[in-house]
Amino acid sequence: MTAIFVALALLASFAYGQKDPHFWDGRNTIVHLFEWKHSDIASECENFLSQKGFGGVQISPPSENAVVDGRPWWEKYQPVSYVLNNRAGDESALADMVKRCNNVGVRVYVDLVANHMATSTGVGTAGNTCDPSSKYYPAVSYSSENFHTSCEIDYTDASSIRNCELSGLKDLDQGQVYVRGKIVDYLNNLVNLGVAGFRVDAAKHMWPDDLSAIFGSVNDLNTDHGFASGSRAFIFQEVIDTGTDPVYNTEYTSFGKVCEFKYGIDLGPCFRGENPLHYLENWGTGWGLLDGGDTVSFIENHDNERYDSTYLHYKESKPYKAAIAFMLAHPYDTTTRILSSYYFDTEDQAPPADGDNILSPGFNSDGTCTNGWVCQHRWSPIFNMVAFRNAVEGTSLENWWDNGDNQIAFSRGDKGFYAATASGDINTSITTGLPDGSYCDVISGSYVDGACTGKTLTVSGGQVYVQLGADETEAAVAIHVNAKL
Repeated sequence: MTAIFVALALLASFAYGQKDPHFWDGRNTIVHLFEWKHSDIASECENFLSQKGFGGVQISPPSENAVVDGRPWWEKYQPVSYVLNNRAGDESALADMVKRCNNVGVRVYVDLVANHMATSTGVGTAGNTCDPSSKYYPAVSYSSENFHTSCEIDYTDASSIRNCELSGLKDLDQGQVYVRGKIVDYLNNLVNLGVAGFRVDAAKHMWPDDLSAIFGSVNDLNTDHGFASGSRAFIFQEVIDTGTDPVYNTEYTSFGKVCEFKYGIDLGPCFRGENPLHYLENWGTGWGLLDGGDTVSFIENHDNERYDSTYLHYKESKPYKAAIAFMLAHPYDTTTRILSSYYFDTEDQAPPADGDNILSPGFNSDGTCTNGWVCQHRWSPIFNMVAFRNAVEGTSLENWWDNGDNQIAFSRGDKGFYAATASGDINTSITTGLPDGSYCDVISGSYVDGACTGKTLTVSGGQVYVQLGADETEAAVAIHVNAKL
């Protein structure tokens, strides 16, 4: 009986550990630097992310991928081998980036592609070849016996979703000990380099028991990079569960977190004014979201900013920024993630590049990016709200206010206050827990050296007077104790 208890305790410890992002104290939020080179990520960790309170960075898949005509972003999701070498950089550049980011308290999470191998032919980014038609990937090595039988996915059948081919990509059989071993070797190499965890691409298309076995076999995190002894890799999985097929995200929460797609699906229409904002009073599990401890939440990701107009993204910047501010202001206890991407006109468009070389972002005098990069994480209403989230940590939602329609406000204890409109002007006094005084609105401007570059809000007698016009550049205001004038 004692042995059973110990085994169960170890399993529970593993599961909890794999839900810990290992943020430094006073840090929050993951930024996905989509398609950035390793060397540029290293510099961004040192020069910006660490200074603005970000907790971690998600990187694009780092392993060798097929070279596709036009170099679309999705070629990185077509692995040829697990050699760490593609347009982002080689293993040396990756190791340098991980070390430099860890040194300044920014954790690194690798986008893991383990569901499948490439369907495109030719020489990969590390010089290895493959033959998808015969399911032969000698650099791993995988052969046809390591894959499921080719078939098209029937989204009404859970087995088909897990065993058939996503977009024609060759579907690995993770039920095989050999395949699991190859994936674990790849993960262990990355853990040895100092990564903190993994975003699991297409997790929905793999069996939960197989993934649990794989992640349970991965080494503890490398203590040379500041992780406590016995720390487990943070696991967050792409399981798209909108209630339309027989695969459920709750099947994957016993050994890691899942990406909560309903978060952006539901917030997008609200901040466009299509659904009344006042319905957000019970935002969280009251809206059918999973418990926050099981989720990574976001307004959009690199897929749905291209393919699903339900989600807000940079092309709808005003409601997009207000929704991100809501996410970072609200106490739903999730791990938050911001996408930082590049401008695109077509879904398959490659990242900014000079020939085959990805361009580094340049920077304007105000810190925003050039060279085709959007760099949402460098927009002041977004990085200032990361600071807001740090300032209000541990407080609850209080003093909810709405106008019965598309205007809302709430306090975070005595530490912060947020208000937004999706239609009409707000001109009223609203109860807040903040101490009396003048505060910098960190959405219209920034608090710098004791002064504010945006508008100020005044708290008097527990009331804050909010003036927020529907025609203003921003759709929200936010103040917190660390931006008091």
